[in-house]
Amino acid sequence: MTEAPSAQPDAGPKSPPQRPLRVLIADDDRDNVLMLMEVLRDEGHDTKGVYDGDSVIDAITLFKPDAVLLDIGMPQRTGYELARYLRKRFGEMITLIAITGWSKPSDKILATLAGFDHHIAKPYDPQHLIELLANISTRID
Repeated sequence: MTEAPSAQPDAGPKSPPQRPLRVLIADDDRDNVLMLMEVLRDEGHDTKGVYDGDSVIDAITLFKPDAVLLDIGMPQRTGYELARYLRKRFGEMITLIAITGWSKPSDKILATLAGFDHHIAKPYDPQHLIELLANISTRID
């Protein structure tokens, strides 16, 4: 299993979320995973990163995230395949967010049909993602 190190929240986040989330980030672009982990950790969230589709399921079982940021075009298993599997296994317990370069209207429809709650096209504004996670954190408790 290929994983990025787990990142724990710092003692003084810049703008604490309503409730810190456990966020799994899955993308074959290591730089993107590490950057997102750092941004979200600075916001007070607990993060874990993985770099391929096969690692997602093991990471979810061990890390128990509130939200999963999934790239759609990953090796081994695509984000679409993972979203369908995760919806069958966990239902609505986990918020699934597609973060992808696949941004055509048909890609958004496929993401919704696969079970994603949100679709964010790359390149994206990190502040938009932070606000989305803050909204999610207010609904979880």
